[in-house]
Amino acid sequence: MTIVPSSFRALRLALQLTATAGLAALAGGACAATWVYVSNADSQEISVLELDRAQGALKPVETVNVGGTVMPMAVSPDKRFLYAALRSQPFRAVSFAIDGATGKLRKLGEAPLADSMANIDTDLTGRWLFAASYPGHKITVNGIDKEGKVGAIQQLIPGIANAHAVHADSANRFVLATSLGNDNVSSWRFDAATGVLSPNDPALTTGAAKSGPRHFVWDKAQRFAYLLNELDAQLQVFAWDGARGTLKLLQTRTTLPAGFAGKPWAADLHLTPDGRYLYASERTSSTLSAFRVDAATGLLEPIGQTPTEKTPRGFAIDAQGRYLIAAGQDSHSVSVYAIDGATGALGAPKRLPVGKNPNWIEIVEMP
Repeated sequence: MTIVPSSFRALRLALQLTATAGLAALAGGACAATWVYVSNADSQEISVLELDRAQGALKPVETVNVGGTVMPMAVSPDKRFLYAALRSQPFRAVSFAIDGATGKLRKLGEAPLADSMANIDTDLTGRWLFAASYPGHKITVNGIDKEGKVGAIQQLIPGIANAHAVHADSANRFVLATSLGNDNVSSWRFDAATGVLSPNDPALTTGAAKSGPRHFVWDKAQRFAYLLNELDAQLQVFAWDGARGTLKLLQTRTTLPAGFAGKPWAADLHLTPDGRYLYASERTSSTLSAFRVDAATGLLEPIGQTPTEKTPRGFAIDAQGRYLIAAGQDSHSVSVYAIDGATGALGAPKRLPVGKNPNWIEIVEMP
């Protein structure tokens, strides 16, 4: 009989338990923490929440006062920083460091913005902040320093009527911007070394009169782009030519529910990370529309509408594509919906009151 010293038995047991726990964590994604940030315009604060993935519910972490009408937000590509645009004077961008362990925010500084901005986003490097001004009819570029703080305005491009969204493609070569007032999408070449935008050729993709291009997203493979029009609530599918920075219209679908009566007022759209489903919000009917995406063609097949928070200006989908979180500007609450991976249908909502006029949501998942 071989006698194993107790110290060795304890060490072996500890190693076995560690290995078992590690495998379980890898299998179930138990190591991830998911933080949710909601900007509340009228109460001038950001709600920091934790998404309990097992329960599909949100838990409050902290409330951060920002001292202004906070609306659009953006997260840096490395998930270390959150940027928030204040739409009350003085117009400015507030930079926060994200504590990955707790989700809490630490203010780094403020920098001037050229106007009241409806949308902000970073480029792929995290060195530049794009902004689109609806009332100021312009897009701008601010620098971001090595510490993650937004700095001075580097470039200002006027004449984009009711600019509403501005984003770079995944290659960081082109930037698109919507003009709700001129019913077009402009394409810009982007120099990531200098942060300078220059007109692409062709420069514009023009839509129907009074359609009001608002928000857009690319699919992960950068083969297609999806554009939501605010004024007619149409959802358009475009083929994206990543070499030339151009769009070609393939399909148009409505986001309005059957029997809709009133003035369309579409707001936001997002794809699930796997690209199988696309969702869009419409504020007059307070609904979320779901579409199935054909992987080969990018075309959309309607699934249906789900009633949601009153006046759903903004929503977001988590990195695993399991949950959709929607904010109601007039309900002052957010709702979490489980996404059925087999059908794209949204489950029963789990609600949480937040601040006044919640309008923008960012989700950050930490390993």
